[in-house]
Amino acid sequence: MSGPSLPGMLTLVRSGSAIVRASADISSAPFWVEHLLSGGPDGEPTAMRAIFDPGVRTHWHSHPRGQLLLALGGVGLAQRRGGDVIEIRAGDAVWFAPDEVHWHGAASQSVFSYVSVQSMQDGAAVHWLEPA
Repeated sequence: MSGPSLPGMLTLVRSGSAIVRASADISSAPFWVEHLLSGGPDGEPTAMRAIFDPGVRTHWHSHPRGQLLLALGGVGLAQRRGGDVIEIRAGDAVWFAPDEVHWHGAASQSVFSYVSVQSMQDGAAVHWLEPA
């Protein structure tokens, strides 16, 4: 990939203006996604806000350059392959290392929302795997 893809100046994305349903083939049920930044060339960041209904979680996946989750509201859960399930609450930040296979989603009795930031490598910011 080449050429600029991030905005060249201050850009406002109004809350609610870019919400779509995530594909059902990447999670246990569809969840809401709001694209905030769409990275392009290698190293550029992508960012999104996600909202999960209670009990919904992503499939196993990894990010070639890692992922930062900033919890906004509700109670979430996450697990790295082979590790313990951790609880995530509003205000928490979670870092997944490059290529670390993991899942994340909402606790069974709570919605969960977060902002995620991950960078592009070889044209991809995420590699989806099997259901968690």
